[in-house]
Amino acid sequence: MAALGESGPDASSDDPFARLGLSRDASFDQVQAAKVRCLAEASGDDQARSKIEAAYDAVLMARLRDRQQGQVSAAAATASEREASAGSVPSLPAQAPMTNVFANLRNRLPDPSQSLSGLKPDWALVEGQGRSVRIIAGIIGVALLAISPASIQLVLALATIGVFLSQIRRGRRPLASLGWTLLVLSIGLAAGSLLNLALSPTAFDQLALSPLQIQALPAGLSLWAAALFLA
Repeated sequence: MAALGESGPDASSDDPFARLGLSRDASFDQVQAAKVRCLAEASGDDQARSKIEAAYDAVLMARLRDRQQGQVSAAAATASEREASAGSVPSLPAQAPMTNVFANLRNRLPDPSQSLSGLKPDWALVEGQGRSVRIIAGIIGVALLAISPASIQLVLALATIGVFLSQIRRGRRPLASLGWTLLVLSIGLAAGSLLNLALSPTAFDQLALSPLQIQALPAGLSLWAAALFLA
């Protein structure tokens, strides 16, 4: 049986299988391929990408429930009947209770490949009105860092929140979004500290910037770039 529906993915359907263009007996590899294909087709549409991610999660949960309830695909049932009628494959001994416990526990564990795939950074320039908003906000934020030392904490706090929300809107999970946001902020602050150490006292007078501003500017620029490109 084919894994894809006859009419392809249906973005308006409430059924997660139909949204991804999958049949109920689709394999794990086919589910993965459908997710990648649908995300590629929805490139630049944050709302559509979020719906695809939600449908993908719903499909995985449905398959997990089916497995826990002992449901198998029609192809698997047909294969079992064929083997029983032929008598060529000996029946396997019944599993011990402890073996069943370990098997159920293994089925409940998340797929490591899926967990790691959500942590990898994706770099793509944001599209549409969001790009203009981020550019304007970044220019204002960097200008405030360079002009007003008193605004450094407020600007960096708002920029950090903005990068976190930007990743959520572009389809990244909250925990991964928080991790990447803090990493970008830490890298920017570390770069600013190194820049402070490299500059001579006379350089601060020439630049008309305080050491705190020198440290904050790389962090602000890093967060601005992350808001524009990190997905």
